[in-house]
Amino acid sequence: MPLSPTSPAERPPTIDSVAATRWHAAAPAMSPWLHEEVARRMEERLQWIRQAPASWCHWDAVRGGLQAHALVSARYPQARCHVHETATHCAQVARQALAKPWWSPGRWSPARPQWGLPEDGGVQMLWANMALHTAADPQALIAQWHRALAVDGYLMFSCLGPDTLRELHAVYAALGWPPAGHAFTDMHDWGDMLVHTGFAEPVMDMERITLTFASAERLVQELRELGCNLHPDRFPSLRGRRWRDKLYAALTERLATESGGQLALTFEIIYGHAVKPVPRVRMGASSSVSLQDMRTLLRGSGGKA
Repeated sequence: MPLSPTSPAERPPTIDSVAATRWHAAAPAMSPWLHEEVARRMEERLQWIRQAPASWCHWDAVRGGLQAHALVSARYPQARCHVHETATHCAQVARQALAKPWWSPGRWSPARPQWGLPEDGGVQMLWANMALHTAADPQALIAQWHRALAVDGYLMFSCLGPDTLRELHAVYAALGWPPAGHAFTDMHDWGDMLVHTGFAEPVMDMERITLTFASAERLVQELRELGCNLHPDRFPSLRGRRWRDKLYAALTERLATESGGQLALTFEIIYGHAVKPVPRVRMGASSSVSLQDMRTLLRGSGGKA
């Protein structure tokens, strides 16, 4: 799959990396409803995976979905589990939610959580739900996932797509305001980046979920839990009550559905799956191969290491 003309380092093209890093460090230490629902749907896709992983890593479990963690753990009860929180304030929440009490038999089961980043090549599945679309450097994040996976291990991830919040963007545009949020990356570009990082056989698909809200206040509250505006050209400062009231009025007028007056927002959900293949060695007049890659190559050719 060839890379598109846009350099991977430029995607998403309108994200403020400094703001993205700050949001990641301050995002609510909770699992939003939409994240849990997306994770539940992603977990259903595991039924098509023939080989159960011997170990797996839940990347940013708190924001990704603590209820979903229980679903994946139940599907693979004998698999070792690593929980890696990249935001410090979420790590303690994860331990409180997922650690087994001292008297529980599950404290000594293979599936009990192990905390921290797994060693390179240490897991057969990496599970990352709704993390990629707000990453300050998505290509670097994908590379971290690739390193954590063993050869023939696989990645399961989800994120928001470019059709997300189209109604909200239309409201902001009609009022002459700056963009309501940064542009989300297309699923084909994510597939390109996976291949560029070293993954193989990427499978991408998407669906749209429409959420309805009883009021503009409830809608805005939900959006604040999901993320924040990371566009470089967003409003440069805080707005006042008059601006807020104008926003609420516009949302109520423009987003109301014909049935019941509920306010509707669209979310495009992208699901991705990819495999870490046996590393390829580029041969030249002088070539070097890491010890880990050499061992993998020897195992694949029937040799001993």
